Amino acid sequence: MKDWANIIFSDTLSFKEKAKQVFEYQFEQNPVYRRYCEALDEIKTSRHSELVSESHATQNNDSEILKRVQDDRESIPLLPIKAFKDADVTTRTDAEAELIFKSSGTSDMQRSIHRVHNPELYDKSLLKGFRHFYNLDNAVIWGYTPGYADNPHSSLIYMIQKLIDQDNSGLSRFLPLGEPVNPGAIKEVQRQGKQLILFGAAFGLLDLLEMDDINLPSNSIVIETGGMKTHRREISRSELHRRLAKGFRLDGSRIHSEYGMAELLSQAYATGKWFSTVPWMQVTIRNPENPNEILPPYEEGLIGVIDLANVHSCSFLLTGDKGVMDKDGRFKVLGRWNPRDLRGCNFLIDED
Repeated sequence: MKDWANIIFSDTLSFKEKAKQVFEYQFEQNPVYRRYCEALDEIKTSRHSELVSESHATQNNDSEILKRVQDDRESIPLLPIKAFKDADVTTRTDAEAELIFKSSGTSDMQRSIHRVHNPELYDKSLLKGFRHFYNLDNAVIWGYTPGYADNPHSSLIYMIQKLIDQDNSGLSRFLPLGEPVNPGAIKEVQRQGKQLILFGAAFGLLDLLEMDDINLPSNSIVIETGGMKTHRREISRSELHRRLAKGFRLDGSRIHSEYGMAELLSQAYATGKWFSTVPWMQVTIRNPENPNEILPPYEEGLIGVIDLANVHSCSFLLTGDKGVMDKDGRFKVLGRWNPRDLRGCNFLIDED
């Protein structure tokens, strides 16, 4: 078996070459993704059957699909992320997963299940990815995660715990739920000359601020992980950041965002208004009526992700999130896309 970690995190191989190798592997070894690619190819062939010979129209061999991808990485099909709810999206159909992530939700909801067959590769992705944006060596990591703490398969809890484990000071921890922040703990972080990084979902951080006044050190960073739809009402990200900066008494530039989900093994971070990805992850904005089409900068569409760390599941995913991209390849998340707006691409995305 290939040493996928060396390939995915290589500084010498191009992203195009890495994506090609991962696609070939997943097309051959992931039955769900393979069937999806073949179904799309059949649809494409039938739509253009009048332009090709009958023998070619009925032909559906592997070499043609693989050759197209080798010639053009952007032609790699993106699997709708809903597939993680409906099927076992894995290349290791004969093996038990060492780690399982489930999307958040109640026990009676249909939840996405991501089977992780190489936790060490995921650990490298999340740690190397975090260090791409932050100085982890001098950081104290706090997590405030109401709602997520009830999910033993939460990828967010796993990620924060892994970051906490890197700190030898003993100051990193999950904050007790439903309790105000201890001012003495904040002072101890300052005394040891550490930088405090606080993770939390939007509604949790707002609840934390309602319990008591919190004055974080001026070099602290607050990273919200989404969850704008609170039990009160839905708020915009800009309004959320304004409230968090005011509540924690920080400059607005100290409020950051993380973009991740149970179905992804890499994260994107926004240290300003736009999200940036790690080198082994790429985001595009897709036309919801034709997800094969990449939209130009500043046009809203569906967020498509290539996450090469997903090598043993599926790296090529079409999310249900609405987004927009700038000319430098950075992106914004504009909320969930209404499936009713998809008009005509039900073969790609089904309404929940």
